[in-house]
Amino acid sequence: MSDFHVYDTTLRDGAQQEGLSLSVEDKLAIARHLDELGVGYIEGGWPGANPKDTEFFRRAGEELRLGRATLAAFGATRRAGVKAADDPLVRALRDSGAGVVTLVAKSHDRHVEHALRTTLAENLAMVRDTVGFLRAGGQRVFLDAEHFFDGYRDNPAYALEVVRVAAEAGADVVALCDTNGGMLPDQVGEVVTNVLAGTGARVGIHCHNDAGCAVANTIAAVDAGATHVQGTLNGYGERTGNADLVTIVANLQLKRGMSLVPTDALREATRISHAVAELTNIPPYSRQPYVGASAFAHKAGLHASAIKVDPNLYQHADPADVGNDMRLLVSDMAGRASIELKGRELGYDLAGDRELVTRITDRVKEMEARGYTFEAADASFELLLMEEVEGVRPTFFEVESWRVLTDSRPGEEALSEATVKLRAGGERTIVTGEGNGPVNALDAALRGAIGQAHPVVDKLDLIDYRVRILDTGHGTDAVIRVLIQLSDGEESWETVGVGHNIIEASWEALVDGVTYALVRAGVEPTSAAQQA
Repeated sequence: MSDFHVYDTTLRDGAQQEGLSLSVEDKLAIARHLDELGVGYIEGGWPGANPKDTEFFRRAGEELRLGRATLAAFGATRRAGVKAADDPLVRALRDSGAGVVTLVAKSHDRHVEHALRTTLAENLAMVRDTVGFLRAGGQRVFLDAEHFFDGYRDNPAYALEVVRVAAEAGADVVALCDTNGGMLPDQVGEVVTNVLAGTGARVGIHCHNDAGCAVANTIAAVDAGATHVQGTLNGYGERTGNADLVTIVANLQLKRGMSLVPTDALREATRISHAVAELTNIPPYSRQPYVGASAFAHKAGLHASAIKVDPNLYQHADPADVGNDMRLLVSDMAGRASIELKGRELGYDLAGDRELVTRITDRVKEMEARGYTFEAADASFELLLMEEVEGVRPTFFEVESWRVLTDSRPGEEALSEATVKLRAGGERTIVTGEGNGPVNALDAALRGAIGQAHPVVDKLDLIDYRVRILDTGHGTDAVIRVLIQLSDGEESWETVGVGHNIIEASWEALVDGVTYALVRAGVEPTSAAQQA
């Protein structure tokens, strides 16, 4: 359906999310990712009303080379009592250089009278004049009918008149906005049907997620005849967010058979979603539909047994279609099938060795009974698997001792110092590291000591650190589980450590994380060299 619009508003509506702040550089980078995803329109912001957005459109004209998308500027209809040509914010939309302008207009009579403090007739004139002025200047115009569904409920005749006036003035699309996010799919479908029948306008849909129905409401609108969908990447937006555009597109394309973005672009959805999450500094949501790390993750042994026969028995879609992967989570619920499948995922064929699979399964269950978890620590599990399969744990260094000291003085920030003594590359090394906490100091000392023999660890970063108390009834003597996430700048991995001492548990996870980094880098283990 080549005439169907996929319209992204991450840079404008998504940026209204609490705690999300985008620089101009961020917005330019995200726009390039959105273009890679294949969306038709990228709403860049409100030039004239916001200096950052004005700068974005200036730089976009010079630096942004979009291959698939059209840049859209967002703004409002003219002020009451002022000609569109004389309203500086409307003229800023004309001067933005954007080929498309999306105007927001009031379609709820109470908002017109109480928020705009003008008459219903003047609001219609504001819509007519502003759309006509921009169209006369050669720009295409989309109109967002704000609070449309609430307005339609209270005064359907006036809400419909706003749509008619916009369409007659030359708006290509009128997007009906569930601004408060409180509608349900059956209500949305009924209203869209009535609007199409009563106005003849081309209708779009813009949904917020306050009732948890943003994606469902968007699909209901499409089923009723809407041919323009709006949303944000990763569902960013104020309050509970906007409709997640990737989920919308994947549902319509993979389940409805509609052709909205190129197939190869949709296969980049997971990468793009995570790349944008890095730019916004908001961690990816692991349970996000289609692109989350847990979207195609399987834990129960019963599931794994069925997946051995046919992966589609427990998957609603092929994860490859959105660039994701099926993952087997190894836990105390794991059976032999889970271990075999996880081994295959990591490159080990375990199916022919029943004794080995049983031994690994028993070891996993015994360790999880002591507090370990491998479903969130794939790297630690892979090291365990290598040890069981090859009969020896890959070893790159031998730790002689480590210690941590924390110096706290009244009125000053506490600082930690860690000393690590180890042998690596045939040399004994003693390194002291400093940090703003004991784990930070240990991380610096460990990598400093190993880095002299294996410089590859110098580029590692500890990007996440989580602690959980497992048996709170024991107070400060409780068992502690630590999960850490390390990254080499390209990929990341998680490891686990457990103990009564939080520093000791952290050390165990750190050692696993650095060991796994050396495995990934193809460094030859010390044990292998000695055997040779």
